[in-house]
This record gives sequence, C-alpha cells and structure tokens, in this order.
Amino acid sequence: MSQFKRMLVMLGPQMRHTPALQRAAALAESSGALLDINVMVDDVDTFGLMSDGSERERLLTHNRLWLADEAEQLRDSGLDVSTDLLLTRDPLGSVLEQVERLGCDLLIKDVQHEPVLKRLLVTPLDWQLLKDSPVAVHLVSDIRLPLPRQIAAAVDLNSHGAGEHLDEQVIHTARALALQCNAELHLLHVCDASKTHLADFGAGTVTMPGFEGGVRTAQRTTFNQLGDHHQIELEHRHFLEGPAIRAIAQYISHSRVDVIVMGSHRHDALQTFLGGTTAHVLEHPLCNVLAIKAGH
Repeated sequence: MSQFKRMLVMLGPQMRHTPALQRAAALAESSGALLDINVMVDDVDTFGLMSDGSERERLLTHNRLWLADEAEQLRDSGLDVSTDLLLTRDPLGSVLEQVERLGCDLLIKDVQHEPVLKRLLVTPLDWQLLKDSPVAVHLVSDIRLPLPRQIAAAVDLNSHGAGEHLDEQVIHTARALALQCNAELHLLHVCDASKTHLADFGAGTVTMPGFEGGVRTAQRTTFNQLGDHHQIELEHRHFLEGPAIRAIAQYISHSRVDVIVMGSHRHDALQTFLGGTTAHVLEHPLCNVLAIKAGH
C-alpha cells in the first residue's frame, strides 16, 4: 500500500491531460489511493475578458463538463475519483483549504513556468506551495512514463539535528515510492565546499589550506556511510560537486531520473531551481520534484 492515501491534483482551466494528471492517475492506480481532481479558475479579471459574466460562465460550464467526463473515464478504469471546480481570487488559500478539507497527504501540480517580468512582481504559486503546503508537493514538469522509473533521494549533509532527521524522511519517502512504482532508488548529494568556511569576522571568510578538500572528504565519507546504511548500490550513489543548481542540472541531463525527492527546508534552492532565472531549469524539463515536510 502506498504511503500516500489521498492525492489532490490541481489543474488550471485550460489544462487537460497534463503531465501532472497523468502522473496522479498512475500513482492512484498503482496504490489504490483516492484521487481528487480540482480545476481552479482565477476570478481576477486582469484584462476585462469576463466583465459581463458571460465569458466566466462559459468557462465554468466547459470545465464542469470536462471534469464530469474525465471522472467517468477514470472511474471506469477502476479509480476512486472526486472532482471540484473552484472560482477563486486566492489560488494559494483555496488549494490549502482543499488540502485540509479533503484530508489529502499529497498535492500534485504541473510546474508553472513564469515569465521573468511576472516573477519580479509576484511570487509564483509553485514557490508559495513549496513554502506553505502542510503536505508533500509533487511538481511535475514533464514525464517520460506515467510512473517514474528512476527516483533520486537528495540529502543535505551540511545540516545537523532536524536536518539529519529530514534526510532520513527523504530517503524513506523515495524508497517507498520506488517500491510502489518498481523504480530504481538513487542517492544524491551536492557538495559545494567553496561555501564552507571556519568563521566570518566581518572582513571576509577565514579558511585554511586544504580545508575545502577536508570538507569534501568528510562529506563523501558520510555520504557513503548513509548509502551503506540504507543498502543503496554504489552505482546508484551520486556525489556531485559545485554550485547546487548547476550540479543538479548536469546530473539531470546525463541521467534518466524521473523524480528528485527533497526536504522542504531547502525551498529557497527549490524556488531558484523550479522557476528562477537560472537557464539550466528551462533546459531540463524532465526534472520533477517531490518536496516533503519535516514530520511527514
């Protein structure tokens, strides 16, 4: 049985058989989880297209009919499906209310690629969900197959205490998902030794000769101990070096990874990775992130 019992997939009014919906349906089919499909229509009339109400009603009617037809097809395939159509001026608040009301433990959504100008004016919804969602969030950019075939657990060996516990949760979640999907489990860490220092006295970072090499060696040792503890094959361990965004992007371009499982305490890095100005993100659309919360 899956670790996730009820999944909420969030769609926009123009979305249909998107990667997120395909992934959600496949996960529900493989696990027996309940599947809730929500279409959220933004009621902010930015361009005056809905000023007389007729355009809004046409859009709502069209989506009600599509939802009913989609739910019927999915039920015919054996899934337990519910649907809802929400007209809202607060997409973030609405989806969080739905998560709580339905008792969902996984939120699935297509990655929203925002234009640079819009990112300067508002915080993309994806970033807000990574920060504020009380449950795991699976952001889907594109998929090779409905079910993932290669899953990487990304750990942060720079953290201690609660961070170490979250790394254990990341590995547990990734392993459970891999077992459910009959997928390979990989272990991933990025070591950026250049950001590690002994002290900062205001006049600059203080380091010692060979210190970066020592950090790298220590983290590699800890990484392999973690891999040994969780019985992850050597060829499935990926110790990357350099700036995190660039290193992950290069890893994606040279691997078949379908999902990277990460702890949500790294949401700042995830924000940059999923929707920031870094060109690497847009060049690698097959990176899908499953972000989990501490205590999940």
